[in-house]
Amino acid sequence: MTEQGANDDDEQPADDGAEASDVADAPAQLVRVADTLLAVDQEAFDACANPEPARYNPFVAYAFLEALEASGCVRAETGWLPQHLILEDENGRIIGAAPAYLKTHSQGEFVFDHAWADAYQRAGGSYYPKLQLSVPFTPVPGPRLMVLPGEDAQRSERVLAAAAVELARRMKVSSVHVTFLEQAAWERLGGMGYLQRTDQQFHFSNPGYGSFDDFLATLASRKRKAVRKERAQATEAGLQITHVIGADITEAHWDAFFDFYIDTGSRKWGSPYLNREFFSLIGERMADRCLLMFASHGGRFVAGALNMIGGDCLYGRYWGASEYHPCLHFELCYYQAIDYAIAHGLARVEAGAQGQHKLARGYVPETTYSAHWIADPGLSRAVERYLEDERRHVEHAKAALNEYTPFRKGQQQHDRD
Repeated sequence: MTEQGANDDDEQPADDGAEASDVADAPAQLVRVADTLLAVDQEAFDACANPEPARYNPFVAYAFLEALEASGCVRAETGWLPQHLILEDENGRIIGAAPAYLKTHSQGEFVFDHAWADAYQRAGGSYYPKLQLSVPFTPVPGPRLMVLPGEDAQRSERVLAAAAVELARRMKVSSVHVTFLEQAAWERLGGMGYLQRTDQQFHFSNPGYGSFDDFLATLASRKRKAVRKERAQATEAGLQITHVIGADITEAHWDAFFDFYIDTGSRKWGSPYLNREFFSLIGERMADRCLLMFASHGGRFVAGALNMIGGDCLYGRYWGASEYHPCLHFELCYYQAIDYAIAHGLARVEAGAQGQHKLARGYVPETTYSAHWIADPGLSRAVERYLEDERRHVEHAKAALNEYTPFRKGQQQHDRD
């Protein structure tokens, strides 16, 4: 574990990104770099990560992030070397934290910079390693520069943002990437000189439906019939859908789910990122946040999906199946999630990255945000020009896709206003 002063002055050009001088008015504070979360107090970390229970995000919780380390999914050998930024006040109290990793590749991030790396390396540069502020393998928006609430919160955020750049310079890495952060923080990082990037996902918004039928009533007639038909098809072979949560989840349940996860992961990206131990650890440490949905046929599980329960959101994560049944994916991953969110008063469902097929099932496009600092001025300027065009494309694509939602004209927009 190493330490660095938040206001140290490196001899670098003044126009190449976020500067430590941006926080020159900050009180005397210290940012230390922890190479394991075990070196960080859990209660203090969680107070920064999730200060509002109503907006609890399970993926930035200490239990989730440390399970990635304890299971060996995150370590130097997998290309994710922990370099967590921990901000303390003059009394040694933790007032901010950022999960950070030294990366030797761009896998498991879901904000794709492979083209940047290729271009830079063709020009003779070395793009890797880089510094990643994110939740590994998890394309879920949430806090990344996590600070205690209060009048100094934004100042503490700026200290962490500047400290990330300082660390990158000291380690002589190419760049800093803060991915899937919240919009307000993204805007503030843009003001500090970070490059701004956008993308989109598809989320379900619950304005206060009393039932799934209430949701269906907002859809155009043809779309409503299509959803009902898909739900009927998913279980017409006699499949049973069950939910398992909290203390009811056993190791046998995790065994069954892991088989589904491995099958899907192997087909999608070749080598699944998470191992079996990881699921046991989150089941042990945060069982009340884990929701497993299974489809069974003839008394045996044939498909399963893992969701994580937040303060106001259900997060769909992984799914897999050992048998093909028409529309079962839609039922288990999308419609069951909507059912659960409505029944438990959750404001939304986030069903992961990509997937325009979610649009017809009530999930609408939402913008996601990332911020980037690049040390090389030439590469930084080239990426900035690219991102200007990309942001316009994302905005236009979102507007176009909103014309194809399944809702009756004006219904969904009215509900979300």
